[in-house]
Amino acid sequence: MNEKSVLSLGELLRCAPEPEPALIGPGLLPAAGILFVGGEPKVGKSLLVANLALALAAGSSRAGFEVAGPRRVLICQFELPTGQFAQRLAAMREALGAGADDNLFVDTRAAGQLLSTTAGLHHFLSAARSVAAQVIVIDPLYSAHDQDENDTRAMAALCQTLLRLREASGAALVVVHHVRKSVARYEVGSAFRGSSALNAVGDSYLLLTRPSPELPTVELRFQFRYAAPLEPRLLTLDPATLWFTATGSRQSSSPSRRKVERADVQAALVSLGSQAAYGQLRDAVMAACECSKRTAQLALADAWQAGRVVRDNGLYRLPSQFAAGSRRLQNQPAG
Repeated sequence: MNEKSVLSLGELLRCAPEPEPALIGPGLLPAAGILFVGGEPKVGKSLLVANLALALAAGSSRAGFEVAGPRRVLICQFELPTGQFAQRLAAMREALGAGADDNLFVDTRAAGQLLSTTAGLHHFLSAARSVAAQVIVIDPLYSAHDQDENDTRAMAALCQTLLRLREASGAALVVVHHVRKSVARYEVGSAFRGSSALNAVGDSYLLLTRPSPELPTVELRFQFRYAAPLEPRLLTLDPATLWFTATGSRQSSSPSRRKVERADVQAALVSLGSQAAYGQLRDAVMAACECSKRTAQLALADAWQAGRVVRDNGLYRLPSQFAAGSRRLQNQPAG
């Protein structure tokens, strides 16, 4: 007997299930959601994700995040040989006890398996089903595929594979992914490689940055697809236990973000030389003004419409009257 597929509002509200609480709160990892974790190399992404995996498996709130109860977690990691990864987990286990022992699982044959192939997807799905995983960790994503991350269509196909893995396994996903080389102060989700495709599938994004290279402290920035982001948070790593602990909330400096003036666009163009591609000019404006990508894009469109920059064969340059003035200023001796 076929179930009714078109429902009235009253029927929908009567049969709609209650929303499940987040697996990691507040709102970091929704039930059956996808969390992307990124940051610069060696900033501590894998350590933090391993912390979260152990906390989930033990049902223990850690690093300032709320965990409502124990979950079965499967880790598919490609960074370390299995023996070294086991040593890392053993060091973390000392502070936690045996609470995660029966709920944390490691795929020891993940290396070489590719989500972008039918056989690879089947491998990860079989591994998840074999342990009834409720959360699957993939660390890092670029080791689990062979697609061009600069190709939007290829990344969109890979993201559809992530969705198939989630739907077929019924598990939430935690995906460690790298970021672009140049990331503005206020970027989070758009900082990830292939962000235009990732933004269509991710439920939440966590970006790690290091405020000071001399200190074992990282700043977490958040972006949620369906909710307002959390305030930036500071964590400190204990090198003995390999656990991050919360050291306080970092007040967002968003109010200091100023509007990008038309002159800022011209100044950024001068700094790049006589001409620049759209992406180069946009990134230069973001870096100079510490603004978001969207703000820089709007500033470029405004400057072009006002005639303060010229678009010629795909490149941007100053109009002749402004270019002559900027050359005179550049050629003046320093005072």
